[in-house]
Amino acid sequence: MIALIDSHSHIDAAEFDADRDAVIGRARSAGVARQIVPAVALDSFAKLRDLCRRESGLFPAYGLHPMYLAGHRPEHVDALAAWLSRERAVAVGECGLDYYVEGLDREAQRMYLDRQLALARELGLPVILHARRAYDDVAAAIRRVGGLRGVVHSFSGSEEQARQLWKLGFCLGIGGPVTYERAARLRMLVARMPVEFLLLETDSPDQPLAGHRGARNEPAFLVEVLRTIAMLRDEEPDAIAAATSRNAEALFGLDPAA
Repeated sequence: MIALIDSHSHIDAAEFDADRDAVIGRARSAGVARQIVPAVALDSFAKLRDLCRRESGLFPAYGLHPMYLAGHRPEHVDALAAWLSRERAVAVGECGLDYYVEGLDREAQRMYLDRQLALARELGLPVILHARRAYDDVAAAIRRVGGLRGVVHSFSGSEEQARQLWKLGFCLGIGGPVTYERAARLRMLVARMPVEFLLLETDSPDQPLAGHRGARNEPAFLVEVLRTIAMLRDEEPDAIAAATSRNAEALFGLDPAA
């Protein structure tokens, strides 16, 4: 099988502290050769950086996630700019908007998102976006800032919202939710969408697959996401693997696999 790229893995999360080496080893054995690892808050940056320096095949992104809004400060965006300029980041993120979780100030979320999008444009980096019940506002922010490219991870919106993102040059990250038969709208979208906008992800340790309900998710399970998507599209898994790996390499500036 062609080597896969997990375009969204939080392998730095505390859930992996006890057995991270084994998890990475299982991923490699399964064919998941590379992982994009997005940060969520300033205090996680150093751990993520050190992990990506230590382990080949892990690539860092730095951002301020809307669900961690309570811990963010405006000056953290200035610190983020320094990290992005100094470190070998492949993207800005994870950032975005979350209108699902109650109590998250929407105005503050939009301020942090706009500032991070502006950083991405200034530095010529792609953006890894979180958009939960906020696709239209995320798309509006992308248009407002302009000159951007990236991925909306764990996409679960409508086909029209997907089309708007494609027009803006954004990919969709598809992971564990597509493995659930009840996810009819998502599965239909994935079956018909242009493959050039498709990225595979796990969002480990979150969003466990249908065959792993209640368990910790991990990058090795990306192979099951691949197989589900190949089945839905009536295509060979190797063809989907090759296309999505090319997409990730192009978006994040990774060297093509040998």
